[in-house]
Amino acid sequence: MEFSEVREILQPLSQSIFEKSESNKEDRDRWNSEVRQHLDERNEVNRQVKELINEVQAQKSVRDEINSRVKELKDIRAEKSNHLKSVREELRSKLAEQEENGEKSKRRRGPPPGKIRSDMERLEMSHMTGRFSGGERAFMRKMKELREALKEAEKERGSGGMRGLKDAVRAAEASQEEAHKSVEISVRRAQEAHDLMVELSEEVDRLREKANSSHGELNKSKREADALHSQYIVSLRCIHSIDDMMKAMESRERKSEGSEGEEKLEVTDLMSRLMSGDTLSTDELMALRRN
Repeated sequence: MEFSEVREILQPLSQSIFEKSESNKEDRDRWNSEVRQHLDERNEVNRQVKELINEVQAQKSVRDEINSRVKELKDIRAEKSNHLKSVREELRSKLAEQEENGEKSKRRRGPPPGKIRSDMERLEMSHMTGRFSGGERAFMRKMKELREALKEAEKERGSGGMRGLKDAVRAAEASQEEAHKSVEISVRRAQEAHDLMVELSEEVDRLREKANSSHGELNKSKREADALHSQYIVSLRCIHSIDDMMKAMESRERKSEGSEGEEKLEVTDLMSRLMSGDTLSTDELMALRRN
């Protein structure tokens, strides 16, 4: 077969392979671009995951600290509740004692201390001015009755009496209610910190899944890019082989020797290495392109 006939076959084949290699190169570059995109996306998501994990740990510390405070407040509330129970029992005992002795009804009918003192002053003034008509013995008996009534009235109103107990109960109730509200506030704050921690943890799981998906797409894009790059290299080798065969046939046809023959030997050697799978240096690939 003549060289011209072989050239008519090989040149279109070389052009077709070249066009295919350029298409593979474009597809490879496109996949490499996707590799970069998925890599950036995965790294950004992983950065967000790291920040959220730090925030989860911060909220956990807040929750644990508040829960520790809640325990202390509950102990305080328990003490105040016990004190309230104690003074209420004391008040109930006092009321029961009064009812049993009949003192409750008497005290309801008795005048207050201020009224008794006023009566004592009027009686004394009446006696001093001679307006008291009952005599000295009647005066002394009446003053004794008023003094006993005053003593009982003051005892009732004193710190050890019913009023003091009722005041103590009211104070204990207020103190216990304040302690209870403190517990409720702290419990609510601890729950809010816990809920936020759970919400952040769920977001971490979602982002991790997204990062894994991006990583999977990254590997897929890289495999596609690597496969197209391999096809591109094979296409280059085929093109160089065809060029080498055509130059060899042309060289034999012209029967030229010398420096051109030496160059051809070098190119043939490079093509043999390339087709056998060896890796050529940049200078050697440029030499193939020149020839």
